[in-house]
Amino acid sequence: MTFLALVRHGETDWNLHGRLQGSSDIPLNSTGRAQASEAVYELEGRRWDLLVSSPLSRAAETADIIGAHLGIERTGTYADLAERHFGAAEGFTDYDAWSRWPHGHYPGLESRENLIVRGLRAIDEIADMHPDSSVIAVAHGGVIRAIVGALRGIPSPRILNAGVSTLVRQNGKNWTVETINGVPAQRTR
Repeated sequence: MTFLALVRHGETDWNLHGRLQGSSDIPLNSTGRAQASEAVYELEGRRWDLLVSSPLSRAAETADIIGAHLGIERTGTYADLAERHFGAAEGFTDYDAWSRWPHGHYPGLESRENLIVRGLRAIDEIADMHPDSSVIAVAHGGVIRAIVGALRGIPSPRILNAGVSTLVRQNGKNWTVETINGVPAQRTR
């Protein structure tokens, strides 16, 4: 069995101001650093074998803060855990993006299908490389939401900053979503 805790990074100034971050590398703010420290309360009490993150600095720093509290070092990054690329809309607020592209198809927008494929590929790769392990993977709200929604077959709720969602993979193939933002979930893929 592989136990995977998907943790969303802490808050950034762009989160605070409702801007689409996507693949832009925006750092944590002081609230985000505090949220990363608080996420530890949900993660402590289990032995963790591995800590990894998206390559974006807000996820890497969140992972490093969590790791410092839990006594585990971040040992790798997975490009497939990066946030969805919003193309020309990155840096815009939702309203500004909508007023410019009311159809929601921003130039350069990564498709939801691609986001799901690479998100599932990332968690499968982590589990394949680290079977029978407990892993913390720090990523982004969009990719976590895509993963959880695909596994459950229904849309996922919004993933909170520093929210912890947990998955279990049994027998090397089937994932079960156990929690979303720390709240018990049901339905499997």
